[in-house]
Amino acid sequence: MAALTPLEKRAQRKARNSTAMDMNLVALIDVFTILIFFLLSSASGVESLVSPKAVALPLANSNQAPKETVVLVVAGDEILAAGRRVALVSEAMAVSDDLIPGLKAELDLLAARPVVRAENRDKISSDGHAVTIMADKQIPYQLLRKVMATCAKAGFSDVSFAVRQRMDA
Repeated sequence: MAALTPLEKRAQRKARNSTAMDMNLVALIDVFTILIFFLLSSASGVESLVSPKAVALPLANSNQAPKETVVLVVAGDEILAAGRRVALVSEAMAVSDDLIPGLKAELDLLAARPVVRAENRDKISSDGHAVTIMADKQIPYQLLRKVMATCAKAGFSDVSFAVRQRMDA
């Protein structure tokens, strides 16, 4: 038997160590299918409002799910409409009448937007648009009254308040 050259020895070792590894994709596809069904089933039909950490919502015994509306957040020192800061609380409290100009301008802009989906067009009542006020439970009543009056003057007469559901044992 003839001696192998180093190149031939390396080729022989490489052929001996290279075993083909098959991947079973059926189990992987099953896992992803189950994951997709789980995500789709758990995400549908759940409606909730995300409460900022700066807002301590009051507790209530309400079982009604929140509607999709324009959300006003009165938190700390600012007033947000649909995620945009429209006024400062100090400015709103300093105004002598009940109209908050920045909030009124933003609500007029939101009310002027066209409704894209037909089922949402039916939800707008003849009285006006719907708004959800997410306010801290410690805000002064004068500020809440000004926010509600501004909403009414902008055509948002269907007012709802965001609350945390009380869990009675």
